[in-house]
Amino acid sequence: MLFMMAVADQNASSSISGAGLLSICALLFTIASFWWLNARQGRLESWEPHSFAAIVHGSMVRLRLPLILHNTGAKPIVVQDLRLTFPDEPASHLPLLWMSSPSRLQPGPDEEPELPAGFIVAGREAQRLFIEFEAPFSGLVPEARDYKVRIQVRVGHRKGWRSLLTFTLRTTNIIHPDRYTICNNAPLELTREDRRKADAALLELLEGQEKSASAKSETKRRDSWNDEGNADTDL
Repeated sequence: MLFMMAVADQNASSSISGAGLLSICALLFTIASFWWLNARQGRLESWEPHSFAAIVHGSMVRLRLPLILHNTGAKPIVVQDLRLTFPDEPASHLPLLWMSSPSRLQPGPDEEPELPAGFIVAGREAQRLFIEFEAPFSGLVPEARDYKVRIQVRVGHRKGWRSLLTFTLRTTNIIHPDRYTICNNAPLELTREDRRKADAALLELLEGQEKSASAKSETKRRDSWNDEGNADTDL
């Protein structure tokens, strides 16, 4: 009899322990589910754009990209700033800064440019934006080749610049660098003739910049000689 009572008490204790364990597991699952659905801090994701708009005019480089920004978490993310860099190029080249947020990819004279302003990407949502980057004196004149490009972002919940997207920018598809037009960023999209035209246009642009720099240098040299001659005359 005593043995049967002891066994019954042990079974009752095991049942209570099992019920308590199930209650704890259910509570932990509820807390974890609430955190995942309402409080989890995610990250921004983006993908390589299929097209871009570009113009290379003198020492000014301007790029317009269609970007998809996806927030993987539940909490909203505040985007404070964006910039574009060429990580494999010399460090002396300045990054292209976020200059405007146009409403479309195709540039046109009837546009009303919007100055950069912070925005919010809600939790588990995605936004498509057109971001225009520019560097008036970047020191980089794109050649007809592939470039490694990195877009960096500053967000409200982190300090400093963070990498958002790294992709290949195919400037070989820029046929008319002095016109602000849309270009395809797909690989092997241009024919051999188109590539020849693109190479010739970029070469002409580089030669024009070299001639302009040489002319400016010659003008400064002549001005210097004239100043020295005037000084000798005054003496």
